[in-house]
Amino acid sequence: MLDNNWVGARGKGIKSALTVFAQDCTSKLILYTQSDLRRSEADGQVHEFVAFWKKIARSVSATLVFDSRFTNYRQLAKLDAQGIRFITLRRRGATLIRRAEALPASAWSRVTIDHPKRKFRRPLVHESRVRLPGYPTAIRQILMRDNGHEKPTFLITNDDDSPIEVLVSRYAQRWNIENGLAEAVKFFNLNALSSPILVKVHFDVVLTMIADTLYYLLARRLRGFEECNASRIFRHFVRGKGQITVDKDQVVVRFPKRAHNPVLRSIDWTNLPDRVSWLGNRRLRFEWR
Repeated sequence: MLDNNWVGARGKGIKSALTVFAQDCTSKLILYTQSDLRRSEADGQVHEFVAFWKKIARSVSATLVFDSRFTNYRQLAKLDAQGIRFITLRRRGATLIRRAEALPASAWSRVTIDHPKRKFRRPLVHESRVRLPGYPTAIRQILMRDNGHEKPTFLITNDDDSPIEVLVSRYAQRWNIENGLAEAVKFFNLNALSSPILVKVHFDVVLTMIADTLYYLLARRLRGFEECNASRIFRHFVRGKGQITVDKDQVVVRFPKRAHNPVLRSIDWTNLPDRVSWLGNRRLRFEWR
């Protein structure tokens, strides 16, 4: 059965399926999903992902970046005990905001975010060490202003070695997954539950992840369209018309004249499978008009 979860887009709590997504910040590829979650299990999901990733990569050398609601401070302490670096937001209240706004101008310094597509690339920052409930030691805190938000942003991290510019730039990449989820909602209708049964919800999420991966792999082969999202790839290439002829020994795909078909034609098809295994192992051949 579904839990009653807070949905920010609706501004209220509704019956919904709590789902975790993990994305690689460089490729923007979704690497991990988990959807059959109870609300009581949410705080421990960061360790479920760590266990999964250790099976794949044998270690966790990268930095985990996630939202403040993803887990709690006690779970952050467990990550630190394992030597896993993280960057997340601190849950801010009215008192924290007043203290940040009361800091003198001399306490702030300006840094440059290495992210050319961001509108606010030179925020003001202030660094300190703070103690958090459930976290055994003082932790590094970075406050940010002039970053496009009305209130200051509170970053906390156990990475004591990296410069502030690097940490702020890494956290800025977190918005990539939000953009990816927005695309999944808009194009793949990810937020449209097909059933209240969590097993079926999990199946929908897995299929969305597979579709996202296939669109990503297709885009990487299309010259000039490597960074395009799934909706644009679908509009220019997948939705195109063609004539398919199935003979005794082969499948012939004939492409008509179309603006983006030369991009498809430029792909080195010889490196791809030339037979359709699920169609009698017939040979696959392309023809261009």
